[in-house]
Amino acid sequence: MKVLIAEDEENIRNGLAEILQAEGYETVLAANGTEALSLFYETKPNFVCLDIMMPEVNGYDVCREIRKHDNQVPIIFISAKSEEVDKVLGLELGADDYILKPFGVKEVVARIRAVTRRYLLLNKEQTTNKIDSFIMHDLTVYPNELRAKRDSDSIDLSLRDVRILNFLYENKGKAIDRDAIFNACWGRDYLPSSRTLDQHISKLRKRVEVDPKNPVIVRTVHGYGYRFDD
Repeated sequence: MKVLIAEDEENIRNGLAEILQAEGYETVLAANGTEALSLFYETKPNFVCLDIMMPEVNGYDVCREIRKHDNQVPIIFISAKSEEVDKVLGLELGADDYILKPFGVKEVVARIRAVTRRYLLLNKEQTTNKIDSFIMHDLTVYPNELRAKRDSDSIDLSLRDVRILNFLYENKGKAIDRDAIFNACWGRDYLPSSRTLDQHISKLRKRVEVDPKNPVIVRTVHGYGYRFDD
């Protein structure tokens, strides 16, 4: 999924991009409202993160212009404007959510995932997640909900987590080398790093394995990659 981030403060813009890229999103960055509109039409993002107080064209006007052409693309305002009237105006203009600065990583991730779930469920036929669920041992994965369930426990997942689990599931019984996992779950433009993959797998196991030290869902193939067996 592609996200347009429009924010005039470079540190915040790059910080948001880093958070979203870690979750598995492709990011497009704009430093002002004019650039944001140009990139929106050029790149056709799946959703938009908008600062309000931007040079040239403010976030409210960017939102208005986007809504003239697209009533469905999710929009999240990210702003230091904390008055209730600002939030109400943003939502009345058609925004899906409103995040206040300064914000924490966990808050941004939670809100981004919530908007992504709504997008995936509404656009299931246009995404790669055309199946509602798949089972990996005692774990049921719901790709369009960015979550998995074991018994009554619900486990939140990132886009990248879902890609990894789905890729292993589609290749069950096969040892998958690291480069193949990177290409499928990070993209061919990503420079592979075994450390990056292994760290992500380690975090994923802590969420989806009953015993992360003795995994049965994401098994290690030493010196090669990973595997899922029925």
